[in-house]
Amino acid sequence: MPHLTLEYTRNLGDFDPARALAALNDVMFDSGLFGESDIKSRALGLDCCQIGVRDTPRGFVHVNVAMLSGRSDEERKTLADNLLAVLTPLVVGKAVCEVQLSVDTSDLYRPTYAKVVIHG
Repeated sequence: MPHLTLEYTRNLGDFDPARALAALNDVMFDSGLFGESDIKSRALGLDCCQIGVRDTPRGFVHVNVAMLSGRSDEERKTLADNLLAVLTPLVVGKAVCEVQLSVDTSDLYRPTYAKVVIHG
Protein backbone atom coordinates (compact mmCIF):
# COMPACT_ATOMS: atom_id res chain seq x y z
CA MET A 1 0.00 0.00 0.00
CA PRO A 2 -0.38 2.38 -1.71
CA HIS A 3 -0.89 1.13 -5.24
CA LEU A 4 -0.54 3.76 -7.96
CA THR A 5 -1.84 2.91 -11.42
CA LEU A 6 -0.96 5.15 -14.35
CA GLU A 7 -3.18 4.54 -17.39
CA TYR A 8 -2.25 6.31 -20.59
CA THR A 9 -3.19 6.14 -24.24
CA ARG A 10 -0.32 5.24 -26.53
CA ASN A 11 -1.06 8.10 -28.93
CA LEU A 12 0.59 10.75 -26.73
CA GLY A 13 3.77 11.25 -28.70
CA ASP A 14 6.95 11.39 -26.63
CA PHE A 15 5.40 10.41 -23.26
CA ASP A 16 7.77 8.35 -21.09
CA PRO A 17 5.78 6.26 -18.59
CA ALA A 18 8.88 5.09 -16.69
CA ARG A 19 9.93 8.70 -16.11
CA ALA A 20 6.37 9.53 -15.06
CA LEU A 21 6.29 6.67 -12.53
CA ALA A 22 9.59 7.81 -10.99
CA ALA A 23 8.31 11.38 -10.63
CA LEU A 24 4.96 10.23 -9.24
CA ASN A 25 6.65 7.94 -6.71
CA ASP A 26 8.76 10.88 -5.53
CA VAL A 27 5.58 12.89 -4.90
CA MET A 28 4.02 9.97 -3.05
CA PHE A 29 7.07 9.65 -0.79
CA ASP A 30 7.42 13.41 -0.26
CA SER A 31 3.78 13.57 0.90
CA GLY A 32 4.82 11.91 4.17
CA LEU A 33 1.79 9.64 3.95
CA PHE A 34 3.66 6.49 2.90
CA GLY A 35 6.84 4.58 3.62
CA GLU A 36 9.33 4.47 0.75
CA SER A 37 9.18 0.71 0.17
CA ASP A 38 5.38 0.64 0.48
CA ILE A 39 4.86 2.67 -2.71
CA LYS A 40 4.03 0.43 -5.66
CA SER A 41 3.33 1.83 -9.10
CA ARG A 42 2.67 0.51 -12.54
CA ALA A 43 1.88 1.93 -15.99
CA LEU A 44 -0.70 0.52 -18.35
CA GLY A 45 -0.50 1.68 -21.97
CA LEU A 46 -3.83 1.55 -23.80
CA ASP A 47 -3.95 0.86 -27.52
CA CYS A 48 -7.70 1.24 -27.82
CA CYS A 49 -9.85 3.91 -26.21
CA GLN A 50 -12.72 6.20 -27.11
CA ILE A 51 -12.96 9.78 -25.89
CA GLY A 52 -16.12 11.62 -26.82
CA VAL A 53 -18.04 10.93 -30.03
CA ARG A 54 -16.18 13.00 -32.62
CA ASP A 55 -13.33 11.72 -34.75
CA THR A 56 -10.85 14.07 -33.05
CA PRO A 57 -7.36 12.94 -32.00
CA ARG A 58 -7.50 12.74 -28.20
CA GLY A 59 -5.71 10.91 -25.46
CA PHE A 60 -5.52 10.78 -21.70
CA VAL A 61 -3.35 10.05 -18.73
CA HIS A 62 -5.16 8.97 -15.58
CA VAL A 63 -3.59 8.21 -12.22
CA ASN A 64 -5.41 6.30 -9.50
CA VAL A 65 -3.93 5.87 -6.04
CA ALA A 66 -5.48 3.09 -3.99
CA MET A 67 -4.58 3.45 -0.32
CA LEU A 68 -5.73 2.18 3.02
CA SER A 69 -8.57 4.21 4.48
CA GLY A 70 -7.88 6.77 7.17
CA ARG A 71 -6.50 9.75 5.23
CA SER A 72 -8.44 12.97 5.44
CA ASP A 73 -10.11 14.51 2.39
CA GLU A 74 -7.58 17.35 2.63
CA GLU A 75 -4.61 14.94 2.58
CA ARG A 76 -6.09 13.10 -0.40
CA LYS A 77 -6.83 16.32 -2.30
CA THR A 78 -3.32 17.68 -1.66
CA LEU A 79 -1.82 14.40 -2.86
CA ALA A 80 -3.98 14.40 -6.02
CA ASP A 81 -3.11 18.04 -6.78
CA ASN A 82 0.62 17.40 -6.29
CA LEU A 83 0.54 14.31 -8.52
CA LEU A 84 -1.25 16.28 -11.24
CA ALA A 85 1.28 19.11 -10.91
CA VAL A 86 4.25 16.77 -11.49
CA LEU A 87 2.48 14.90 -14.30
CA THR A 88 1.48 17.97 -16.33
CA PRO A 89 4.97 19.07 -17.47
CA LEU A 90 5.72 15.50 -18.56
CA VAL A 91 2.97 15.83 -21.18
CA VAL A 92 2.89 19.56 -22.04
CA GLY A 93 4.85 20.31 -25.21
CA LYS A 94 5.12 16.63 -26.16
CA ALA A 95 1.50 15.83 -26.91
CA VAL A 96 0.49 15.29 -30.53
CA CYS A 97 -3.22 15.49 -29.72
CA GLU A 98 -5.59 16.87 -27.11
CA VAL A 99 -4.74 15.16 -23.80
CA GLN A 100 -6.84 15.00 -20.66
CA LEU A 101 -4.95 14.53 -17.39
CA SER A 102 -6.67 13.34 -14.22
CA VAL A 103 -5.90 11.95 -10.78
CA ASP A 104 -8.17 10.15 -8.33
CA THR A 105 -7.74 8.37 -5.03
CA SER A 106 -9.61 5.35 -3.78
CA ASP A 107 -9.70 3.39 -0.55
CA LEU A 108 -8.50 -0.12 -0.01
CA TYR A 109 -10.80 -1.71 2.55
CA ARG A 110 -8.62 -1.97 5.65
CA PRO A 111 -10.47 -4.92 7.31
CA THR A 112 -9.89 -7.18 4.29
CA TYR A 113 -6.58 -5.90 2.90
CA ALA A 114 -3.87 -8.53 3.23
CA LYS A 115 -0.14 -8.13 2.62
CA VAL A 116 2.99 -10.20 3.13
CA VAL A 117 6.58 -9.09 2.52
CA ILE A 118 9.01 -11.87 1.60
CA HIS A 119 12.69 -11.06 1.97
CA GLY A 120 15.10 -12.91 -0.29
